[in-house]
Amino acid sequence: MSFTNLIEISYYLCIMRSTMVSLLFPVGILLVFLSFCLSTTSAAIVETSFHVKNLTTSRLCQNHVIVAANGSLPGPTLRVQEGDSLIVHVFNESPYNLTIHWHGVFQMRTQWADGPEFITQCPIRPGNSYTYRFNLTGQVGTLWWHAHTQWLRATVYGALVIRPRDGQKYPFVKPYREETILLGEWWNANVIDVENAALATGVAPNNSDAYTINGWPGDLYPSCPSNKTYTLQVVPGKTYLLRIINAALNGQLFFKIANHNFTVVGADAAYTNPFQTDVVVMGPGQTTDVLLTANQSPGLYYMAARPYASAVGVVINNSTTTAILAYENATQTTPVLPILPALNDTPTAFRFESNMTALVTSPFWSPVPQTVDENMYVTMGLGISECGNNQTCGGIFGQRMAASMNNHSFVLPSTISMLEAFFRNVSGIYTTDFPNQPPIVFDYTNTSNSFNQTLMTTPKLTSVKQLKFNSTVQLVFQNTALVGIENHPMHLHGMNFYILAQGFGNYDPINDPRKFNLVNPQERNTIGVPTGGWAAIRFRANNPGVWFIHCHLDVHLPWGLATAFVVENGGTPESTLPPPPADFPRC
Repeated sequence: MSFTNLIEISYYLCIMRSTMVSLLFPVGILLVFLSFCLSTTSAAIVETSFHVKNLTTSRLCQNHVIVAANGSLPGPTLRVQEGDSLIVHVFNESPYNLTIHWHGVFQMRTQWADGPEFITQCPIRPGNSYTYRFNLTGQVGTLWWHAHTQWLRATVYGALVIRPRDGQKYPFVKPYREETILLGEWWNANVIDVENAALATGVAPNNSDAYTINGWPGDLYPSCPSNKTYTLQVVPGKTYLLRIINAALNGQLFFKIANHNFTVVGADAAYTNPFQTDVVVMGPGQTTDVLLTANQSPGLYYMAARPYASAVGVVINNSTTTAILAYENATQTTPVLPILPALNDTPTAFRFESNMTALVTSPFWSPVPQTVDENMYVTMGLGISECGNNQTCGGIFGQRMAASMNNHSFVLPSTISMLEAFFRNVSGIYTTDFPNQPPIVFDYTNTSNSFNQTLMTTPKLTSVKQLKFNSTVQLVFQNTALVGIENHPMHLHGMNFYILAQGFGNYDPINDPRKFNLVNPQERNTIGVPTGGWAAIRFRANNPGVWFIHCHLDVHLPWGLATAFVVENGGTPESTLPPPPADFPRC
């Protein structure tokens, strides 16, 4: 039976049920019921396959073997409408373990499809497959997908575009066209080898060799000007919707187009109140939707991205990647280059992040919970952990580099996923003793503490925070100055959160809550916690299961800057974790 037949049957079942309803209820309720039926039957099932395997490709004038989905970098863009169901058959034909995470998708009652390795699933072993099935109801905008196993997401990633369902519109001017801009990173090396070499000795990994726009470094890299720079052709006077995704592993990026301004209209698949800017700032994992009007003299203009280097004294890849905005019938041959912010321009980064507010007239907006059940104050940052017996480590004080939240440095389990342990009540996989407060109180952002070995040393644990279903959690992220001060993009799986306020220095529990926006705060799944500062978020734990929360700088994730929320079942079928699918990967 075809998917079209299934939709038609659903429609006629709705009509039959509406006839029964009309015998019992007034006409108004019948119309509401019919409206619901029509909206649900307009949804479709979108089915595709990812074949993930080795691919020989060339960047920076060098051939390299990478792991890619369906033979492309970036991987395929998935386009759906709100309410659709997505089925993706993933065949792991690579030499490495693999999982796919659908970044920002809520996964309500499809928790087994979230994807992070050993959190919600065991990896798909080489030569095996797994089918991800989930619904995309209640979200419109730009999300993305990526590998969630080691550093494979450097090359295994792509866009997930969710448009309004039929009969619904964008809350802004209809764009002439939509384009997806994926910012990434490129290594002239096998990224798994780069990560493994660093983990073996406990040091920071080698930096990337280039940043990319839609898979290409651009033509400003002096060692190898590209002849395959991405080009976006535009018609003068037309307005375009650019869906910008930062898929870089470790690069927080400034993005500009020479002589053009943007109107920000969405972030992380949530509508925002429109605001004007000439620069977009994004940490890894974040998405931003902007309107761009081609209102300049017909010509060639560079799109450009370079890092926002929030950490002082850390060696980074400070290069610039470019693409070209080309007006129809342009005659010039050399594009105009934008003036990008300084690498350490924290005021610009903070102004962009803190300027966003939510569009409360959005059909998916819900008011901020006014009462809080769980208050958490979580310090986060770098540190060190013990090198290990008979080993030599190259980190600070001869130890391993580490990272932690409330001085718990997270370690993934290796024998069963945490979600399966939760479902089957298997003990010994994780503990539920993640603290609500830092174990040691100190002057968190004072740089004189940066190399205090007592404060820097952190134990390796698999500890999580357990939450009652539908409880409201308020969490204040507090950056520390341990080892170095920097901005950390923190990503929560399974739920969006409201960003109530952000600031610099140590959070003041008396005065800073007065700054909270409880009316129209931005709603996101990833936040850049300001360098040397704090951010307060609030969310409803309305999704049973195990939900990873971690820094999206992939250098920090294996070091342990993570934990998880274990949300208990709610007591009804709709609020209870269902059993895993039949093809669920085994460890």
